[in-house]
Amino acid sequence: MRVGLYPGTFDPVTLGHLDIVRRAASLVDRLVIGVAINRDKGPLFTLEERVAMVEAECVPLGRDVGCDIIVHPFENLLIDCAHDVGASVIIRGLRAVADFEYEYQMVGMNRILDDSIETVFLMAEAEHQAIASKLVKEIARLGGDVSKFVTPTVNSALIARLRG
Repeated sequence: MRVGLYPGTFDPVTLGHLDIVRRAASLVDRLVIGVAINRDKGPLFTLEERVAMVEAECVPLGRDVGCDIIVHPFENLLIDCAHDVGASVIIRGLRAVADFEYEYQMVGMNRILDDSIETVFLMAEAEHQAIASKLVKEIARLGGDVSKFVTPTVNSALIARLRG
């Protein structure tokens, strides 16, 4: 069984994330979406809320392509999380050259830690390349419309959290 791990904070999950999930699910038999706790980023949504959002948005995508999608919170090293879930490949989404520079360093470190785990990069579709959770939150905080960047359910959650 080919198991992939797609890690992130998903605060919140965006259409860009869903694009990568949909495409990654066609490459593996099981896709584990690792929701990072990452207390340093000061997430808008709790870990439990992010896990629930990712499950609601992503699990149905797996059914569409015959891939088992599991959501797994984690706080340890990415490479250790990959071991924990039995992943042989880490999936990373890229939006721009700036993403690549950071990811290139991350792959190098992960390969030193365990060279049996590969990293696969998927480029976001053109219409999703500008979407970043950080920017979505900022637009929403300032009262802007983020409905072009997130699903209706996530949009409602953002509105409720920031204006409720």
